Amino acid sequence: MLREQPLYLRPRIDPPLASLLQDEPFLRALCDTLGSPLNVLMPEAVADSADRFRAVYRRHRLSGRVYFAHKTNRSSALVRRLAACDPDAVGIDVASLGELRHALSCGFTGDRVMATGPKDPEFLWLAARVGATVNLDSPDELELLARLAGTQGLGRTDVLVRLSEFEADGAHAGPGTRMLSRRSRFGTPVAEADAMWTALERHREYLELVGISYHLDTTALEEKIRALERCVLIMDECRARGLSPRAVDIGGGFGVGYVADAGEWEQWTTALSDAVLGVRPPLTWRGHGYGLRNEGGTVRGATALYPAHRPVAGPGYLDALLTHPTPVLGRTPGTLLLEHFDDLHIEPGRALVDQCGLTLARVVDVRLTGDGPARPLVRLAMNAGDMSLEEHGVLVDPVLLPRESEKDGAAEGPVGVHLVGNLCLEADLITRRVVYLPRVPRTGDLLAFVNTAGYAMDFHAHHAQRQPTARTVAVTGEAGGRRWCLDEDYWPLTYPLGVSS
Repeated sequence: MLREQPLYLRPRIDPPLASLLQDEPFLRALCDTLGSPLNVLMPEAVADSADRFRAVYRRHRLSGRVYFAHKTNRSSALVRRLAACDPDAVGIDVASLGELRHALSCGFTGDRVMATGPKDPEFLWLAARVGATVNLDSPDELELLARLAGTQGLGRTDVLVRLSEFEADGAHAGPGTRMLSRRSRFGTPVAEADAMWTALERHREYLELVGISYHLDTTALEEKIRALERCVLIMDECRARGLSPRAVDIGGGFGVGYVADAGEWEQWTTALSDAVLGVRPPLTWRGHGYGLRNEGGTVRGATALYPAHRPVAGPGYLDALLTHPTPVLGRTPGTLLLEHFDDLHIEPGRALVDQCGLTLARVVDVRLTGDGPARPLVRLAMNAGDMSLEEHGVLVDPVLLPRESEKDGAAEGPVGVHLVGNLCLEADLITRRVVYLPRVPRTGDLLAFVNTAGYAMDFHAHHAQRQPTARTVAVTGEAGGRRWCLDEDYWPLTYPLGVSS
């Protein structure tokens, strides 16, 4: 067996997820009953997460809604629990006709729905019919919605206009300020937005501008603050034209900290560069570099990895965004919004379901690889589509849950293993990197992949080779009194229901 210094990326595990993970008999019973892989969600945790975001609003005395980005997870339990939250505080962002139907069936009323993403006529029709706010991406979407409203008797629809490419308009950047916003295939470039305002003036009978939005594909705080300030200034320009916007929607991208220890993350990323250069043994399956390559003894490229250790993320990131001075006016965004009487809308996805669930997989067999250093090859009863953290660039270790009969066995010490899936594909790797565990897993052990509710559970799930996809359960209660039900059977009710006399 290969002995070496382990490189861990141990997960951040907060309560109540930590308590659930320690309840190994309960998790093992769930997997024995419902099979592997298995997704486990905690609906109460998502409500607590929404309240932490709302606490930031209260701290800055701001109004507006937290819209859950539905594409993050298909769960009915999470959506139903959020539907039971304060309707003035929590809404849902849907990006397809199917998501809109699902949100309505889970208890959201149309006035709490934000319709985003690419929109076909059917999606626009139902969104307008139920009174959802439509976040318009382009002049074509605007014209299509106005035409539907006029011909289908849909009434007046509330709309936002999503803007992008803030670097295209340098007039408000300030002296010596470089615009940083990258190009996007979503939204209307700021430099071309005048056509949207003109069209909205023309279609006043059918469309009412209630706000401006953006969603930047970046973790850079400065870019988002710059865009927020620019949107506030543009809303003033719109009001001068007789339009009445009253909200800025800054989208999502608040981030999640997956890895508990900053030192482990820095050590691993440094070791990856050394491995690419060949000055240390490989860290990955067949020398995969995660975007890095060796060119003549120099590391080139950029790692296609999510920053898995983030000391400021989620509600903390929103608080930082609202307290950092803007580049032109020099006011904090929180103060700027208050001074202009503007609401703030956000669309967290990954950050809202942070610490809300995990994915279990059973070990099927273990053998040694014949490729490079001999390492245990651990095959799981799941495939890469069932737990796609790595597909989103997230690297974090699973937690080993031994079989009950072997928990008291002698520890073998940390060992690096390869985790592979159940498909007949060389590319079906649960993770391309070597994962270090307390011992070599054995058939029947469980691996728990923590914090998978954001995109990793079902975003890439499929029925290739007729392998079953993960079932999902909702868990409520605490140790000693936990209850579970299938995801689709969860309702935010407490039994027995009180009956008035």
